[in-house]
Amino acid sequence: MKHLCAILMLVAGDAAAETVVSNRTIRPQQIITSQDVRMEQQIIQGAYDNMEHVLGQEAKHIIYPGRAIMIGSIGTPALVERNQIVELIFESGGLRIVAEGKALGRGAAGERIRVMNSDSRTVLFGEIHPDGSIVVSN
Repeated sequence: MKHLCAILMLVAGDAAAETVVSNRTIRPQQIITSQDVRMEQQIIQGAYDNMEHVLGQEAKHIIYPGRAIMIGSIGTPALVERNQIVELIFESGGLRIVAEGKALGRGAAGERIRVMNSDSRTVLFGEIHPDGSIVVSN
C-alpha cells in the first residue's frame, strides 16, 4: 500500500509538470521573448521547466515551433559582435594599458575571445567584461 501511494504521488507530481515550448521558429542569435514561448503540460527530460530561465536568453541554434527549449540550446546574449571595435585593457602590477582593438569573434560577458590590437595587428585572447571592454591576458 505504501508503494502504491508513493507511485500515485509521483504520477500526480509529474502530471503538474510543465515544459517551455517554442511558439514559432527561433533563429540563432535571436533574443527570446514571451511571444516566442509558452508552457505546456508535458515532461521532457533536459528541457527547461521555468519560463524565467528562458526569457531574455539568446538562441544558440534554430529552435522549431512546438519543440521544447532544451538546456544548452540557449545562452547569455552576446555583448561583443565579430569585427566590432572594442577597448582592450592590459593590467599587470601597477601598469594599465588601454588600446583599441577589433573582436575576431562574438561572445557574452565572461567568455574568452580572440581580438586584434589595431595598432600592432597582434592577435591576443581576452575576457569580455560586462561593459563590453576586453581584458587581455598574456
